[in-house]
Amino acid sequence: MVLKQKFVVVGAGPVGSLAALYAAKRGHDVEIYELRPAWHQCYAATLASRGCLSTCLVQPFPCAARMIHGRGSNGDLYEAAQDYDIHGRTIFAVDRAGLNKRLLDILEDMPNVKFFFSHKLTGADFKKRKAWFEVMTSESATGRAREIEIDFDLMIGADGAHSAVRYHMMKFAQLNYRQDYIGTLWCEFHIKPVKVRSDENPNAVFRISPNHLHIWPGKDFMFIAIPSDDGSFTCTLFLPSAQTLALEKNPASIPEFFDKHFPGVTELIPGRELIESFERNPHLAPSSASNAARLRRRRRLRSRGGPRRVHDEPRARRARRTPINDLALQNYVEMRASVLSPKYRLRKWLEEMMSVYLPGLGWQTKYSRVSFENQRYSEVVAQSEHQGEVLVSVFEALVCSPFIVGAVWLWWKQPKWIARTYQTWTEKAIMAAFERL
Repeated sequence: MVLKQKFVVVGAGPVGSLAALYAAKRGHDVEIYELRPAWHQCYAATLASRGCLSTCLVQPFPCAARMIHGRGSNGDLYEAAQDYDIHGRTIFAVDRAGLNKRLLDILEDMPNVKFFFSHKLTGADFKKRKAWFEVMTSESATGRAREIEIDFDLMIGADGAHSAVRYHMMKFAQLNYRQDYIGTLWCEFHIKPVKVRSDENPNAVFRISPNHLHIWPGKDFMFIAIPSDDGSFTCTLFLPSAQTLALEKNPASIPEFFDKHFPGVTELIPGRELIESFERNPHLAPSSASNAARLRRRRRLRSRGGPRRVHDEPRARRARRTPINDLALQNYVEMRASVLSPKYRLRKWLEEMMSVYLPGLGWQTKYSRVSFENQRYSEVVAQSEHQGEVLVSVFEALVCSPFIVGAVWLWWKQPKWIARTYQTWTEKAIMAAFERL
């Protein structure tokens, strides 16, 4: 029997909402505190099938592959699909705000859940299990906000990269903490739907395929597009800070920049709209509190919204933290650069062929392990590295084998010639040594 406890969740985004849902379903009393009065961001996220809650997937789009966009050597535009999984498994594109709203709607119907919006965490005593919140109202803008005190049995911090919960935990316990920035900013754009008649194909509203995650890789940067249920695409530009600053100084060059590095985008988003979106929308670091997990495979909320059994394995979770960050950055590099690499595509093909024709070996691509399997991240990293080492060893063996076979054949067929040659080389080496003396 589970001992009923009081859970306090700080942050009502998808992560906090899902944590609250798990606790509430187990019969605990849950209070959710959120600094914001409402959610104004509405960007798409992608969910792996392993992290989906069927009750939350409202009008999802199955994405079976990445669609890589570029310009060929002849100047023509091209699209190249790269399947996520050789066995046909897919990820799902959903509106992040819609997913969050659906989770909150479920929580609002639960009698053991309470919401407190416009509440800012100002202090926490983890020994006495007390916390203090400022109530942010219109009156508090002109004077000191009213402060309330609450008690809790367990506090869950789901309040972003610059977490107030973590800040107060660091006062209570000795924690090693490091925050790294990757020198990249992101900015949001939109591809508008096509106006069609009601009797036409529903997919006709999409300017590009709704069943793909669209990527314009630029090696050091990228532009991606994810479908929304209204026929539009939520797009994100990931760009190094220096180049972002250069475009901020000269916004008129944005259409030319897109034509050069993201061919075909200006046919989907007019140049004027590109400039307006770039100037209007904020340029944020991926580690900003509003979007800390965007680069984590937009992970699909998977690292936080994964299988429920993870919540029963706190010790195992400790070993996963560093691999989560490593995999997130590796995926970012994969999307912006590796998808163009013949070496990456060859390894992906070899691992998929091993998965199909030699399933007993348990080979899979790293992406499939992360998105569709129920493995610890540390295991994913270890197995991916092992597969890489095996492939390198096999490649080296294939390269060296002709020389080895040739040497053995020569030794078998021409032993006298080898002996004479060896004797001649030895005599020459000895004579050269004496001449130097």
